[in-house]
Amino acid sequence: MLRRVLARPAPYGPSAELRALVDGYVAGFNRYLSDTGVARLPDPACRGKEWVGPITATDVWMNLLDLGRLGGSSSFKEAIAASGQAEEQAENRKEPNQPDRTVPSKTVPAPGSNAFAIGREATRDGHGMLLADPHFPWNGSRRFYQVHLTIPGVLDVSGGSLYGTPVVQIGHNASVAWTHTVSHAQRFTLYQLKLVPGQRTAYLVDGRPEPMGRQEVSVTVRNAQGQINVVTTTLYTSRYGPVLATGWTEETAIALADANAANLRFADEWLAMGAARDLAALRRAQDTHQGMPFVYTLATDVGGEAYFADASVVPHVTDEQAERCRAKDDPEMLLLDGSTSDCLWGKDADAIEPGIFGPAAQPRLTRVDYVTNANASPWLANPKAPLTDYPRIYGDTRTERDLRTRVGLDMIAQRLSGDDGLGAPGFTLETLQRTATGKRNLSAELLRPDLRALCRATPVMTATDGEKVDVRRACATLTAWDGRARLDSRGAILWREFFLGLNRPQRRPDGTVVPPKSWWKVPFDPEHPLTTPRGLDTANPAVPAALADAVRAFTADGLPLTLTPGKAQRYGSVPVPGCTEGEGCFDRIRTGGALSKEGRYPDVNTGSSFMMAVELTPAGPRTRTVLTYSLSASSASPHHADQTELFSRGQWVTERFTEAEIRAYPRLTTTSLR
Repeated sequence: MLRRVLARPAPYGPSAELRALVDGYVAGFNRYLSDTGVARLPDPACRGKEWVGPITATDVWMNLLDLGRLGGSSSFKEAIAASGQAEEQAENRKEPNQPDRTVPSKTVPAPGSNAFAIGREATRDGHGMLLADPHFPWNGSRRFYQVHLTIPGVLDVSGGSLYGTPVVQIGHNASVAWTHTVSHAQRFTLYQLKLVPGQRTAYLVDGRPEPMGRQEVSVTVRNAQGQINVVTTTLYTSRYGPVLATGWTEETAIALADANAANLRFADEWLAMGAARDLAALRRAQDTHQGMPFVYTLATDVGGEAYFADASVVPHVTDEQAERCRAKDDPEMLLLDGSTSDCLWGKDADAIEPGIFGPAAQPRLTRVDYVTNANASPWLANPKAPLTDYPRIYGDTRTERDLRTRVGLDMIAQRLSGDDGLGAPGFTLETLQRTATGKRNLSAELLRPDLRALCRATPVMTATDGEKVDVRRACATLTAWDGRARLDSRGAILWREFFLGLNRPQRRPDGTVVPPKSWWKVPFDPEHPLTTPRGLDTANPAVPAALADAVRAFTADGLPLTLTPGKAQRYGSVPVPGCTEGEGCFDRIRTGGALSKEGRYPDVNTGSSFMMAVELTPAGPRTRTVLTYSLSASSASPHHADQTELFSRGQWVTERFTEAEIRAYPRLTTTSLR
């Protein structure tokens, strides 16, 4: 696969410039490793390890290819790799037709994001502004590193890049800034193969049999005893893509068609976006390469326009075709009939390749006030101009928005009206930063008034198991709480545990588990998507039970009801502010599990990662950044938690972009390599 992609000319395969950039990245990595030596590497996790060695361009290309598949086949690796085992086990069974019949569901990448692109009519000085707030993992291979790439006269771009990639994915140059959020569009479809009777590795298309492809793959692995062995497995493929181990029966099998399976175009697209001088050039870059793998694009320029697009790679499945070809009635999964060529992906004249939608079909919006996204569908990128005319495979319309989307839209509305307490209406760089890190909790804003009323009427509430619990002290704590998720917000953790309890499935006396009944007082209304649902249905017995359960848990563990985020959540030794997405927090965080008896959550592992606020002025960009988990993953580095401490205190780094700004830095050092 990779060989075929690399053999294609640009823009279908990598450009000469991108190839040179990858080669330079590899040379730089290997030069550092050679000069330093494996035994002298500063990170103890790598120092002296036998698996550390030079890399090749193939390693970088494979990492990029895997990144592009994050919304598709990268999530199905185990099911793809196990297809040979599934076939072998089926052949050895005495009773036929007994394999795993489950069908994989639609998967959505774990990372999220927030983004504002602010146009000239929404800023005080008439400049374009951008907020980037990607929510990526704090550990592992998908961390960002900060970089400023300069090739005099060719490229001058600053921002964040993911480990192992040589291009800036989120960033700005002198006149354009852009960011991404994870798109709601689907990257793949599943195809149900109708197997030839008596042949588990052949399937029918338009009544004619087609044999599955078969490939032997050998991998070197280390077992639990530390021994190294070579394991060989068989992979099966179809005209649609790899066959999955899951769902393979005597009559049918499931194949995965991934629109990004052979896509490396996004790397050249990011390179071209980094060189764009205005939004028109950025749009041309996207139309030329059509490679964004799984993200929306939000951008602005020095002229003060704001741009939203789902310019990503999306399978060409129209609404009509989806209904006609659907092999299983499941709204969460697009399983198509693989027995007829009528259900193959369609073609657009303006698409770079068959099988994906072209630019004309993509949801796009250009404004001079703002566009925004927090991983919802394109529908309300700007509520004044709802986007509706796009295929459903891109996302839904007129459906309930999650609380993070709603709080982000409300933050913009309050800034434009001046009702947020940050001064005169309109964004400045400073108010953009303060808006982004305000630590609002929308669930509390919507529900706390009704909970207070319930507290006044019912000072003793009944827990899930029927025990009576005095909640007066808890009610007083929640009443006095500032409603935010700052380090010192007393009551924020009690609220979280109460809110989690509201959404927890209920166990009946007979042991059956039922999903929670809606506790909203006012249900969702598509005519009022920004203000519904709202209010707390205090007549729902799950509401007092959730508070009673939370209070009893705190009391049993000896935890103060005033427990703060600064005490309960950390990254290493650094306290971390913020709250969860479900609560309606904008710059949300996620921990690895439940609150312990000591009043601590596991370390923060996901959330705001590379935050960037940019104002594009005629004199040059003004930029503030913070890499929430800091630049170094090594616990031995002085830069392992330095920016995390800034993030903890709500502080940012002032970027030095121009040559004059860089030279003015008092601790500047320069290293020249030949």
